[in-house]
Amino acid sequence: MKVQRVRIPNSDRITWTVLDDNYFPIRPIEQFISYLESIERSPNTVRSYVHHLKLYWEYLADTSRDWTQVGLSELADFVAWLRNPQPGTTSMQEQESKRTEATVNAVITSVCMLYDFQERLGVVENIPLYRTTMQPGRRYKSFLHHINKSKPVRTKLIKLKEPKRIPKTLATEQVKQLIDVCERIRDKFLIALLYESGIRIGQALGLRHEDIRSWDNLICIVPRENNANGARAKTRNTNNIHVSQELMGLYTEYLLKEFDDIDSDYVFVNLWDGVIGRPMKYGAVADLFERLSKKTGIHARPHMLRHTHATELIRSGWDAAHVQKRLGHAQVQTVLNTYTHLTNEDMKTAYQDYLNKRDK
Repeated sequence: MKVQRVRIPNSDRITWTVLDDNYFPIRPIEQFISYLESIERSPNTVRSYVHHLKLYWEYLADTSRDWTQVGLSELADFVAWLRNPQPGTTSMQEQESKRTEATVNAVITSVCMLYDFQERLGVVENIPLYRTTMQPGRRYKSFLHHINKSKPVRTKLIKLKEPKRIPKTLATEQVKQLIDVCERIRDKFLIALLYESGIRIGQALGLRHEDIRSWDNLICIVPRENNANGARAKTRNTNNIHVSQELMGLYTEYLLKEFDDIDSDYVFVNLWDGVIGRPMKYGAVADLFERLSKKTGIHARPHMLRHTHATELIRSGWDAAHVQKRLGHAQVQTVLNTYTHLTNEDMKTAYQDYLNKRDK
């Protein structure tokens, strides 16, 4: 059983499917993936679902179960199968789980969505996936919360409790060090852009020169489906990001000294490696961060700069709704759950402020 990458004939579109041991597509998965593509789910999302469902079909094959004849106990057994480093064996000693709680929950979500889809088609019936409860408490309450709070909501019956994870961030000095060791202005601009704007790497790689309004210190994030480098904005809405004049100055320097007469409307293009003038791909950025990490000894990845930007905004007193808008999140709750964390240094600073005010 394997995940197969597929290129759609007469187009640049890429999709994925799961092949059984005889190299035939597994029909229930194939139907579900076609549905996801018809509602325009991103290729990365589709790929994740395919890999998750491959695991589920491997479990069904290992346990000789029919995918249409499962119940709560079988789904719970699947969770144990995912967590056990050596399925089919019982260890007398404590072992580290093969997959994290978050990974297992993501796999279960994919399986639930497959069954939801197949239930609508009438292929399966009464698979026990959910329970109905009243709306759970949330830290952020919307304007109409008093109306919606009494409405029942569906929650998954099987879900592991995930430990609270604080997003990895960088100190300001570390970001400056990463920028300083860059040998190219293009790379300096990319690092500075990710740090100062908080945009995703896919949004940066999809930027066109027409999206940057240097006279107004404004960057417009425009979702596009046809980026030649496969970059995805991960949003369907445009978003305007205000940046500093210094960042725009770095962009101008990049255009004058390195971009020069390159004929491309993409901002970040290959200038020394690969096909010159072609837009940079994710792999090129990964290689850049790997080189910077080796030079500085700092473990850095593009998304860490987004986390760093959001965390600094929260600590400086920005309202969560403003941070949500700047980052392009659909829900304020995402910002509250992800970035409103306190470190030991935060607690020390807050307590020192308290002492200073008390002693005045």
